Amino acid sequence: MNKTLKTIGAGIALIIASINISNGCTNFLITKGASVDGSTMITYAADSHTLFGELYFQPAQDYPVGAMRDIYEWDTGKYLGKIPQPAHTYSVVGNMNEFQVAIGETTYGGRSELGSQTGAIMDYGSLIYVALQRAKTAREAVEVMTTLVKEYGYYSSGESFSIADPNEVWILELIGKGEGQKGAVWVAVKIPDGYISGHANQARITTFPLNDKNNCVYAPDVISFAREKGWYKGTDKDFSFSDVYAPVDFGGARFCDARVWAGFNKVASGMEKYSDYAKGIVNNSGENHFASNRLPLWVKPEKKLTVQDVMGMMRDHYENTELDMTNDIGAGPFKLPYRWRNMTWSVDSVEYCHERAISTQQTGFSFVTQSRSWLPNPIGGIIWFGVDDTYSTCYAPMYCGITEIPECFKVGNGDMLTYSETSAFWTFNFVTNFAYLRYSDMIKDVQKVQSELENKFVAYVPVIDKAAETLFKSNPEQARKFITEYSVNEANNMTSQWKELGHYLLVKYMDGNIKREKDGKFERTETGLPPSPIFAGYPEWWYEIIAKATGDSKKVIGSAGH
Repeated sequence: MNKTLKTIGAGIALIIASINISNGCTNFLITKGASVDGSTMITYAADSHTLFGELYFQPAQDYPVGAMRDIYEWDTGKYLGKIPQPAHTYSVVGNMNEFQVAIGETTYGGRSELGSQTGAIMDYGSLIYVALQRAKTAREAVEVMTTLVKEYGYYSSGESFSIADPNEVWILELIGKGEGQKGAVWVAVKIPDGYISGHANQARITTFPLNDKNNCVYAPDVISFAREKGWYKGTDKDFSFSDVYAPVDFGGARFCDARVWAGFNKVASGMEKYSDYAKGIVNNSGENHFASNRLPLWVKPEKKLTVQDVMGMMRDHYENTELDMTNDIGAGPFKLPYRWRNMTWSVDSVEYCHERAISTQQTGFSFVTQSRSWLPNPIGGIIWFGVDDTYSTCYAPMYCGITEIPECFKVGNGDMLTYSETSAFWTFNFVTNFAYLRYSDMIKDVQKVQSELENKFVAYVPVIDKAAETLFKSNPEQARKFITEYSVNEANNMTSQWKELGHYLLVKYMDGNIKREKDGKFERTETGLPPSPIFAGYPEWWYEIIAKATGDSKKVIGSAGH
């Protein structure tokens, strides 16, 4: 994606699948009561084939009266217009600001007739980063975002937003009013404490409370607008935002909500009753399960979640379910849980599909944010940031109060067409793309280093917290310098270690062989040469498939049975 440096960050690119829905990103939302330490968390995977993984940064800034801000569409860099700047904007690291407010998103599209609005200025990406610069709480962020679209129009299609602060977690769903009308209709719901939620390119809010402003706010015309359009004739209390503005179809269930189901399935019981919904199955009468068996907006996890549990929710290929991507023939001999796009294809006029999992090869960056109410804001907020595929990335802790971005994550350190030796994005992609060749073996080596690093980060963070908090009491600026140095050093060192991992994998698995190891080192003969490598070949079931597919052409003449 081409990013315009005049803006304060870069957009989250979208993937529009051939099934008329977006298949871009995945978010999970974790409330205080659902986490082990009382932090709120949101996750985000920016899954685009053209998005470069980097960590955006905008320092706090003061503006004179009359200052204006240029708005560029986040996906394309197209100039849309100007809005007034406030007197002061807050510091933003990635998708988290200095007050621990964090925002993620997924695009659901919705009714096509609402997807354009001539003269509109605010696209979904601008809403995120402008709100982060202006809001001190999640509720304020909802107000900022919805006020902006009311005043300046909404340029994008339907969108779900995850919004968290140290105390509350909200989901906001919004869609424009189409041509001839300004602004958007929307609903925002607070996730009940002790529960978790999620969204993945399918609108999730169905019915909602009409008289509970502490837990739900909405556009005054969210129902009346639908009535005017002839899309809804029922009672107000039965109005479903998703069913009216973004009805679920096969793609919405199988390619989108199925990811939410998979994440929930890792931490909550009872998810098997939604397996048919996740698979997009219709019943014997030909009716779908979408209206009668919608995936719930939130579920209660079986146990309180750690940050590593939540990272684990972002690492999934439907393992141990009927959709397990490591088990069908498409995984090849080494159980590769990835399928090269397009997602759908036809054979003899019958359409088939690949699965769309949470973990996918085209991720630009992903994160897990933690907002922690018991610490000073610059220290309490952490964005655990990683680049490339969530399954094989390593999440490094970036405190929200840092004043410098690590070289490995810095904007401008390479791009999708420019390799950089010091870029984490290119370093991690080197490792994963090589690992795809013999995935079932190499991923174990990757996960060993991943686990070592993330375990170290998680163990060290409480120590860094305590030291930074003590320093903050006497010298806030020194505290911010301290957490900046820690975050920068750990991220850059992680990238260097990942580069060493890439070198190790190349040496070990070169040419389809496996080098022999002993006591953590490659073996050598007495003369210093490598012993004969392991010719691991292919699994037996793969040889059987080849034999059946090729008939007699591969048989050795003179062998038994020929």
